[in-house]
Amino acid sequence: MKPGNPITPAGYAALRARYDHLLGKERPEIVEIVSWAAGNGDRSENGDYLYGRKRMREIDRELNHLSRRLKAARVIDPVDQPDKDRAFFGATVELADEGDNRKTLTLVGDDEQDASAGRIGWSSPLARALKGATVGDLRTVHLPGGIKEWEVMAITYPTERG
Repeated sequence: MKPGNPITPAGYAALRARYDHLLGKERPEIVEIVSWAAGNGDRSENGDYLYGRKRMREIDRELNHLSRRLKAARVIDPVDQPDKDRAFFGATVELADEGDNRKTLTLVGDDEQDASAGRIGWSSPLARALKGATVGDLRTVHLPGGIKEWEVMAITYPTERG
């Protein structure tokens, strides 16, 4: 895989939307509040001013982080995956453990991971173990809680762009 931070088109759009929201809506609102509060005199005990400045620093920090992530992003559409029989970026993989407990996961970019929604980051231990797997493969995963073995039951990719 080429260097950069792999991300799905939907993940990139979500990062971009967050960046645009912060820059175009939240930050201007905070700037307005801070300007108004600064005009009210003593800034040392002015809660609106102090909170506004603190929130503006938080927004600026997040904007800086998002900007770096967007620049490093390399959008990969899982629809374009040439080998759909193997688990690669963007694949949805159904797994079963020794007790036949099933789990369905989608391999996505680290910036769009959400374990509660079944999206795991491309550089997570489980995703690294699954890279290149085919249906029927047994994969051993070294997790913080110990070693676990999973069997790949199914691999699917999205069929539509986006």
